[in-house]
Amino acid sequence: MRRLFPVTDQTSAPSQATADREWSLDELAEAYAYPALDDGAHWLRANMVSTLDGAAQHEGRSQPISGETDMRIFGTLRGLADVVVVGAETVRQEGYRPARAREVFAARREAAGQGPAPAIAVVTASLDLDFTLPLFTSPLVPTLVLTGATAPAGKVAEAVAAGAEVVVAGEGAGVDPARALRELAARGLRRQLTEGGPRLLGQLVAADALDELCLTISPVLTAGGAQRIAGGPSVTVPHRLAPASVLEEAGFLFTRYRRI
Repeated sequence: MRRLFPVTDQTSAPSQATADREWSLDELAEAYAYPALDDGAHWLRANMVSTLDGAAQHEGRSQPISGETDMRIFGTLRGLADVVVVGAETVRQEGYRPARAREVFAARREAAGQGPAPAIAVVTASLDLDFTLPLFTSPLVPTLVLTGATAPAGKVAEAVAAGAEVVVAGEGAGVDPARALRELAARGLRRQLTEGGPRLLGQLVAADALDELCLTISPVLTAGGAQRIAGGPSVTVPHRLAPASVLEEAGFLFTRYRRI
């Protein structure tokens, strides 16, 4: 892996930052560290992958367009987060499991006052989920279910019985994205990460709730009608982000953009 931006060494000889080599997980953790947060503040970053022609999935899943280093960054971002926010459809399609504790991030998490692994927070209006899955019955950290005030009472009871914490984050059936993030922050889950899917990311973009986008550009073309990384209605005025860093390995570009 090599850093393309920002350039930190203008000499002709490659530096440690620009040399093409495998980065350690510690180096990746430093490169993707969350910013310092004021009291009560939270920071939401999204981690997504897209092909050169804009597809966020192939045959309904993101794994076929990903790669080994993309998955290392995926694990690093989880290792830094307090909570992973994910849509119900992505839970169903991707076979989500609980986040696991990883020894390589243990000291860093302890120093930051974090638990052993991030919580998973599932955004759902219908609660149409299989509550017998390990994500709900045996997580290291209890899974949260973000839903609306009029969610089906029977499904809410089913989620609670499975061990999940149900968080009301909307007045109707659906979830208010900004309120959901505030509810998580109120529980001490301030370093927030979303892995989509496209529908959820579209809702977060529409709510102007996204602080950072970590986008892997996969060097493949798929054509077809796959979703983009963000779906749903377009925003009135496009949101402008500023580039924070670009890494490259094996043709994959690992970009990071932040709110201006």
